[in-house]
Amino acid sequence: MDPARANALRVAMGDTACFSKGSTLPPFFHQIYFWDPRPPEALGRDGHPKVGGLIPDMGLPRRMWAAGRMQFNAPLVTGTPAKRDTVVETSQRKEGRTGPLGFVTLRHEVYQDEVHCLTEWQDLVYRKDPAPDAVKPEAPQARTDEETRQDVRFSSTLLFRYSALTFNGHRIHYDLDYARDVEGYGGLVVHGPLLAQHLMLMAQAQLGPLETFQFRATAPLMHFETATLCSKGRDFWVRGPDGRQCMVASA
Repeated sequence: MDPARANALRVAMGDTACFSKGSTLPPFFHQIYFWDPRPPEALGRDGHPKVGGLIPDMGLPRRMWAAGRMQFNAPLVTGTPAKRDTVVETSQRKEGRTGPLGFVTLRHEVYQDEVHCLTEWQDLVYRKDPAPDAVKPEAPQARTDEETRQDVRFSSTLLFRYSALTFNGHRIHYDLDYARDVEGYGGLVVHGPLLAQHLMLMAQAQLGPLETFQFRATAPLMHFETATLCSKGRDFWVRGPDGRQCMVASA
């Protein structure tokens, strides 16, 4: 786990802290490791690896990282090899209010020096393309009773750098024409894991080393919008500029 990659993420997020060999990684920084490069012909139209291998093909082209859970057993450190095993824990197709939905849960187990350091559950949702006249679902309103808050902005440069560091080819994060014209978003979409990363760093700063963390995305945030990171006790959430709830989490 190369410390240079962790330093690149720190700098991209506006922090000058420097990692060296043997440094403890902050929670969720493992997202920038375990790349799985695929050749161009093995990618789908959205830039993600084509489904039909590990993840079954349900005929639904739009992918979203809907939620995640983590159990931290031991710290990950830089300068030491690590291994991640991944399995599909559940996979099912259902009918929702807006049409068919596919739900996939991946379970990742991360080991370092034969120590089981982390278990992560990744919940993915697949859906069909939006109809031209489709009404966008109304986002829930976020809480306003926070004890701490922090405003954060996400430039298109940051989204590109985070995509590069996580080797995430999803075009909704850097291809404005695709995000707007194909998937129906109002702008570039801020990565759900990037929002979760901010909340995890806030949680660790307030609570100390984390044992568990879980988050759920509830509405997309666009790159031109200011997000407010909020916390109260062990609850954390992201509020959009119009008051909508973009993510909820607990630690």
